[in-house]
Amino acid sequence: MIDRSEMIRVDQAGEFGATRIYAGQLAVMGDRGPHSAEIRGMAEQEAVHRAEFDALMARRGVRPTALQPFWSAAGYALGAATALIGPEAAMACTAAVEEEIDRHYTQQLDALERDGDDPELEDMIRRFRAEEQEHREAALAAGAEQAPAYPLLHGAIRLGCRIAIRISEKI
Repeated sequence: MIDRSEMIRVDQAGEFGATRIYAGQLAVMGDRGPHSAEIRGMAEQEAVHRAEFDALMARRGVRPTALQPFWSAAGYALGAATALIGPEAAMACTAAVEEEIDRHYTQQLDALERDGDDPELEDMIRRFRAEEQEHREAALAAGAEQAPAYPLLHGAIRLGCRIAIRISEKI
């Protein structure tokens, strides 16, 4: 049996972090960046995801991660830093984050499907995973792999996501 509270907590933290990454990118790029419209659209979807997880947390009495203030600053800094490197680096950030979130959501769906007792959460994660996959594909199509030092940037961001996931489940 998987701990639903941990699952909901970490997913809400991830969606919150995504909104902060996009806020940082848009603060640097504004509306003038070549991918600003795409980023704004992805940010809006992430805000919907976060709102749904916020509501689920309230209904189920799940506490948020104690690290939310840290993730707020870290997400914003990551978004701003990658946007400062350039539009392709901002897209590389999205591709890396979404690749890790897709992996994470897939693992959660596997566990939920085995248990078969939480269709509400299963449906949310399935819907959100599909949109995260779309974000990754859009980022790759927008030139993410053309970012300076893409393999290093991509790997470092994915590692950071994996660490954030593990920590946010518990704390």
